Amino acid sequence: MKPDRVLSMLGIAAKAGSVASGEFSTEKAVKEGRAYLVIVAQDASDNTKKMFRNMTDFYQVPMYEYSDKEMLGHFIGKEFRASLAVTNEGLSHSIEERLKQQSQLNNGRN
Repeated sequence: MKPDRVLSMLGIAAKAGSVASGEFSTEKAVKEGRAYLVIVAQDASDNTKKMFRNMTDFYQVPMYEYSDKEMLGHFIGKEFRASLAVTNEGLSHSIEERLKQQSQLNNGRN
């Protein structure tokens, strides 16, 4: 398995103190306008996904479903994490570019 660039970049963002993780902190970052990107684990509950989808639509923050709770948590040095927000604008743009590239690759394989 090749290293996952998105998860690696999230790890860098976490080390830089630019990640709010967990449902409460992610929600707070979005509502305070500090979130530039929200990532929700693909194995998060439908309610969690719907809540963040509605919130990020309202606050106009890009949201992606990516990886799983265990991997998201692991790469940012925490336990399981169903959601996280990237609070550094530059890092969030780099991560979002990578997410877009990856989804295009995945779509090309189907």
